[in-house]
Amino acid sequence: MTAPINPNALFSLAGRVAVVTGGTGVLGGAMARGLAAAGAKVAILGRRTERAAEVAASIEEAGGVAMPLPADALDKPSLEAARTALLAQWGTVDILINAAGGTVPEATVVGERTFFDLTQEAWDKVVALNLTATLLPSQVFGKVMADNGFGSIINISSMSAQKPLTRVLGYGAAKAAIDNYTKWLAVEFANKYGQGVRVNAIAPGFFLGEQNRALLVNEDGSLTARGKLIIDHTPMGRFGDPEELIGTAIWLCSDAARFVTGIVVPVDGGFMAFNGV
Repeated sequence: MTAPINPNALFSLAGRVAVVTGGTGVLGGAMARGLAAAGAKVAILGRRTERAAEVAASIEEAGGVAMPLPADALDKPSLEAARTALLAQWGTVDILINAAGGTVPEATVVGERTFFDLTQEAWDKVVALNLTATLLPSQVFGKVMADNGFGSIINISSMSAQKPLTRVLGYGAAKAAIDNYTKWLAVEFANKYGQGVRVNAIAPGFFLGEQNRALLVNEDGSLTARGKLIIDHTPMGRFGDPEELIGTAIWLCSDAARFVTGIVVPVDGGFMAFNGV
């Protein structure tokens, strides 16, 4: 006779240590708070030291355990120093969410800027912000997981990875690469370091954040033309709430997903399923 299933234990992250890159951002911060609420100790990794400390403090005020972890996701020595500090404080790493990323205006094709005006410098910058900033933390903190034979890495994809969107050429290409990288790394870790080390990705739909708010919403709260186009192609008819990423993040980090690796989960209000007809 099998033991009864306890859903609370299945989704619990009690006793686990998490690192969230980009944890000072809207989406990364929401997921960091969610992991803490599920019982994890959460390190907020980011270049903005004061902001990382604020997010960590807000988690502790809510009853969680957190610490700021100053580092640059694009600088491997600073990541290694952060890992040393984290291990000295909490002893291990069980979870990594690679939420650092973003785009730059120069890597978009809009207005008078054409495909032929895109510079290599802009291309390299947006690829680094997303793909390289996912690779390096995975190497540094994933090494602990590989050595322990246990851990969960979540990368952040995008709607533009599988359904190319106008304008955001560099960002879309970098996020598409993250999807491929996620699947590759999932196979690599499972084959070489055991079934306990898993790699997956979340593909958020359209959430209002610091970088895209002005593109999607006017100052009076009405939708821009691009914002309306997005909502018209989102069956649920609205933008996502950052807290709506938490359930998927907890699931992928917990024992509830212990046989799940190499997938990209859309959290998008149906955007990816809808073809506009």
